[in-house]
Amino acid sequence: MTRLFSILSLTAFATTAAADEIGNVDVDWLGNDIIIEAFADPDIQGVTCHVAYFERGLIDRLQNGNWFEDPSNSSIECRQTGQITIGDIDRSDEGESIFSQRRSVIWKSLRVTRILDEANNTLVYVAHSNEVQNGSAKMSISTVPLFSPSQ
Repeated sequence: MTRLFSILSLTAFATTAAADEIGNVDVDWLGNDIIIEAFADPDIQGVTCHVAYFERGLIDRLQNGNWFEDPSNSSIECRQTGQITIGDIDRSDEGESIFSQRRSVIWKSLRVTRILDEANNTLVYVAHSNEVQNGSAKMSISTVPLFSPSQ
């Protein structure tokens, strides 16, 4: 049920990257899992990010209620996986959301925001929860240096 909801929620964000599930780690007998997904930055050729997040199982949902929400916890790591080519990106200090996946039916989503640190020639990726209210301080960060072959 949760995977179907995740797949359907990804299609609702046409401007963000699509992810491929590459791993599923069972963490307990309740069906709770750590899901690992990979996605290419949609506007930066040569950068791939891997996001890990916790997904509650059916037994956990039955025991604890709160049927329609998963935790905000997530982790991200991004790497250069080819020749880096920067497309038309938002260069403001707020960056731009490049990946989003629902973590509840309405109120909460896992997002990855990209920020270009031009002064340090680095791409910064932040995985964070986005909520209507009571935002979460849980986040993870990854950076990709932008070096030319001659440097």
